Amino acid sequence: MVDTSVTLSGWRLDNPVIPASGTFGYGYEFAELYDINCLGSLSIKGTTLSPRFGNPTPRIAECPSGMLNAVGLQNPGAEKVKTEELPRLAKCFSKKVVANVSGFSLDDYTEVCRALDGEEQVGIFEVNVSCPNVHGGGMAFGTDPASAAAVTRAVKAVTTKPVYIKLSPNVTDIVAIARACEEAGADGLSMINTLLGMRIDPRTRRPVLANRTGGYSGPAVFPVAVRMVYQVYEAVNIPIIGMGGVTSARDVIEMMLAGATAVEVGAANLVDPFACRDIVAELPAVMKEYGIEKLSEITGGAH
Repeated sequence: MVDTSVTLSGWRLDNPVIPASGTFGYGYEFAELYDINCLGSLSIKGTTLSPRFGNPTPRIAECPSGMLNAVGLQNPGAEKVKTEELPRLAKCFSKKVVANVSGFSLDDYTEVCRALDGEEQVGIFEVNVSCPNVHGGGMAFGTDPASAAAVTRAVKAVTTKPVYIKLSPNVTDIVAIARACEEAGADGLSMINTLLGMRIDPRTRRPVLANRTGGYSGPAVFPVAVRMVYQVYEAVNIPIIGMGGVTSARDVIEMMLAGATAVEVGAANLVDPFACRDIVAELPAVMKEYGIEKLSEITGGAH
């Protein structure tokens, strides 16, 4: 019998598969389709301090081997996530979740984490300093080591839970930013977020997205994500949640060999709502195929 369990900062997961924030809602939507307790955990939709409607439509554009999105962090705000969304999720999901947090200032980040810190359902905070679809925040914090470190220190000062910083691939040197976050006290890293992209409609001669640019995700970004996880694993001593174009159990194992302890699945959920369930189901057979008895032992195995 193979062992699919992994551990993130002392938190044991039955398996490393986590639906990525923004692609799985608050989980209970998918619970209507299958028992989501088969998942290792799930990362809830990005939470900001105040409610956000998000960006104007159109927000989605198809691309070869992926998609562009510019949803813009639509969410009901921290208070409603705490009083409505998490209690509703608790009725169908018995495990702890990853709370994805976004902001437009240091105070935004700290106040959201402060609001959710007492929630038993929250296992770790995934602090998003890398969203490319909002202006005046998000990725602006994640493209500079000093800014990413400042967010890390601010959040660590107000929470008792592990803090994982979600890194942007839209940088020249992701290793420098990863190191800055670790030095500032980050308990782990999540990587990568989407790549900044754009589509133009030849008929209208205008950008397809109302936001003009959006985040590119899907299978095409997988090699980029693997490369960045590999590089950062060699530079830091904190766990990594790897993501970016993961669509299969083999992708999960490849990402873990690069250095990930757990793996998030994003765009695949928007193509097939059963994607994460099927990846979890496939893992034992693929582990046997590659002679893996204990999945947690392969993290960084390609180094």
